[in-house]
Amino acid sequence: MDLGTTGRVAVVTGGSSGIGLATARALLAEGADVAICGRNAERLAGAARELRSAHGDGRVLAEACDVTREADVVAFAGAVGAWRPRLDILVNNAGEGRMSTFANTTDEQWRAELELKFFSQIYPVRAFRPLLEKSDAGAIIAVNSLLALQPEPYMVCTSAARAGVQSLVKSLAREFAPKIRVNSIVLGLIDSGQWERRFQARENKAQSRAEWMEELAAGKHIPMRRLGDPAEVARAIVFMASPAASFITGATLEVSGGVSRHI
Repeated sequence: MDLGTTGRVAVVTGGSSGIGLATARALLAEGADVAICGRNAERLAGAARELRSAHGDGRVLAEACDVTREADVVAFAGAVGAWRPRLDILVNNAGEGRMSTFANTTDEQWRAELELKFFSQIYPVRAFRPLLEKSDAGAIIAVNSLLALQPEPYMVCTSAARAGVQSLVKSLAREFAPKIRVNSIVLGLIDSGQWERRFQARENKAQSRAEWMEELAAGKHIPMRRLGDPAEVARAIVFMASPAASFITGATLEVSGGVSRHI
């Protein structure tokens, strides 16, 4: 199936590692030109080198940007606008989870989590909307978590913030239609940097990574018996963002290995 992404222009926030970098790779492989951003300059430079080596200098733009800082996002949008005359795809992919309960989450942590989850979506949508409106197939993808639909008590503020993002997606889909489609991807456990850090902090240092991951998947009751791979998420994102999904807006695609319990 031709996804219709050849010659399209995409922006991926948080594109220097993990799911964001995998999404940039997948979009480039499907013929799109891609602009990525990230906060860590060294990691961003490494990602840019990899992508340019595989796909050419002219098809990749990389800019340092903290998506919770409006001025950074506006500057990034300006750089993309100078690089290409329009934008077809915006993938908002930023923000890890915070493990905390209601009892031990401080006011400052609540504010930080809500600001990160909401404004990492709001600022890019606001800044890139003029470029998306120049496209004949504009699409926004909010990368979200299954916590939005199936909250966990040990991630109370992240669950609440993620649910708010789902509501935002629904609102934007109605407001921006028919010019720009807005959808979300909700994720279960995906093997990424945060899980590597948790593996490094494991109590049993004799346990191998494969053993630790297998135990984690069993403990989380994942029917597929493993964590997802960032490339699997990237393929779902590319489809939902592509013209092949042209009648899909305000929708949620779950990529969780079957772990969800809601209907």
